[in-house]
Amino acid sequence: MNSFYAQSELAGLGLSSCGENVRISRKASIYGAKDIRIGDNVRIDDFCILSGKISIGNFIHIAAYTALYGGDKGIVIEDFANLSSRVSVYSISDDYSGESMTNPMIPDKYKNITSEPVVIQKHSIIGCGCVVLPGTTIKEGSAFGALSLINKNSNEWSINVGIPFKEIKKRSKQALELEQKFIEEREYRET
Repeated sequence: MNSFYAQSELAGLGLSSCGENVRISRKASIYGAKDIRIGDNVRIDDFCILSGKISIGNFIHIAAYTALYGGDKGIVIEDFANLSSRVSVYSISDDYSGESMTNPMIPDKYKNITSEPVVIQKHSIIGCGCVVLPGTTIKEGSAFGALSLINKNSNEWSINVGIPFKEIKKRSKQALELEQKFIEEREYRET
């Protein structure tokens, strides 16, 4: 048995939209499917959690045990991005100051929730175990080493590591040339 949903089964998940060649593990958990949009050529592996408002572009891989908590502000993942295993992306978070209560079992009037959108731009790659906090934009081509804390916007085409992350050097933009060749070859095959 295939561990991914068949295309016909994907329609039954209740997603807002779902493109072609989408592979979602039967072991993934999806909450609020009506607020989740998925483009073409996307793979979501075992034990991933998708919750809240999420928009996933084209040619995306989300590796095992990754969690996307979109809340009401949302997470946007643009084309050709890659999230390694055990990445956690939060567009919503409790207040840790002790001045309010926390957790989803407490009524909102007793909590102070932070809710800001997260954007992961094209050709970004997020390494194993990274945590992305609300309100951050991972700029085009940004790369993050394993276990980095992403608590602010990155610079385009940068390589970043650490807790909190810091830029250690610039990243090659050759992926843009390869993207163009890839698209041209796909268009040629389709004609």
